[in-house]
Amino acid sequence: MKTFLVPAVFAAALSTVAPAEAAECGSVSIAEMKWASAGIAASFDKIILEKGYGCSVTIVDGDTLPTFASMNEKGLPDIASEYWINSVRSLLDQAVNTGRLVQGAEILADGAVEGWWIPKFIADAHPDIRSVEDALKHPELFPAEDDPSKGAVYNCPADWSCQISTTNLFKALAADKKGFELVETGSPERLDASIARAFDNKIGWLGYYWAPTAILGKYDMTRLSFGVGHNKNEWDRCTAVAGCVRPELNSYPVSRAFTLITRSFASRAGPVTAYLKTRKWDNATINQVLAWQDENRESNEDAAIYFLRNYESLWTKWVPVDVAEKVKASL
Repeated sequence: MKTFLVPAVFAAALSTVAPAEAAECGSVSIAEMKWASAGIAASFDKIILEKGYGCSVTIVDGDTLPTFASMNEKGLPDIASEYWINSVRSLLDQAVNTGRLVQGAEILADGAVEGWWIPKFIADAHPDIRSVEDALKHPELFPAEDDPSKGAVYNCPADWSCQISTTNLFKALAADKKGFELVETGSPERLDASIARAFDNKIGWLGYYWAPTAILGKYDMTRLSFGVGHNKNEWDRCTAVAGCVRPELNSYPVSRAFTLITRSFASRAGPVTAYLKTRKWDNATINQVLAWQDENRESNEDAAIYFLRNYESLWTKWVPVDVAEKVKASL
């Protein structure tokens, strides 16, 4: 199958007015990162590229640093559909500036967010609670399961970096002096179970969580403000450091997630690259898809098909009409 270069001037125009056959993208490798939303993103792109653009797609295992190094140095895999860039920001800038990599759409339009959350039914019933410090005034609303006389803040799972930052923020807020205890959940499954029990019993819950996730698609939660912006210097000095003696109040950083594309692939597949520079979704949308996947115990491919069948008005904006029709006919 032959390939050819598409001049940059024509790439955007081809994506909207020319048939998808104008670019034969050939064999394509897509890195599937290890977290749930990235798995769906990789499968979603595989379907669009295969059914809409006639590509032959292979999904390969991905991980943050090894995938970046391989794309940057070896030109493979061709695409990382959802790549969280915070840990490689300066290296990525260099790779883009020197022409080795192309940065596509910010696939998570809201960014990947972390924070302390409460059930929306608690937030609605207590409109005075808008910040973490507001919540800490009411230990009675967030009773600990082992000792209801105390409030509970549920920690991030063990051995995750967020366990350290959440512990330090609990300390910075002097939450123990306000009637709260920090509950070690141990695993993501136990953390999820604590939220499920709170909603089943209609009682308050306060603790660490992140988005996009299935839990936030299933349960309506409100993220509370820490009342300060993210201070990277303080984060690196103390917030993210185990055993820091005097942590200061801080906010979690927003992790930005983009699609990364190798220059060699972008050069030979202009219309596909135009799609990859356009396709993005918000956390509310992908949370709902993740919740459906979790409840039905379906694969990433099945979740991607669910997305295509249920969010047609969204994804058809990202591709030319002929591509959309081919994808729809394949479902």
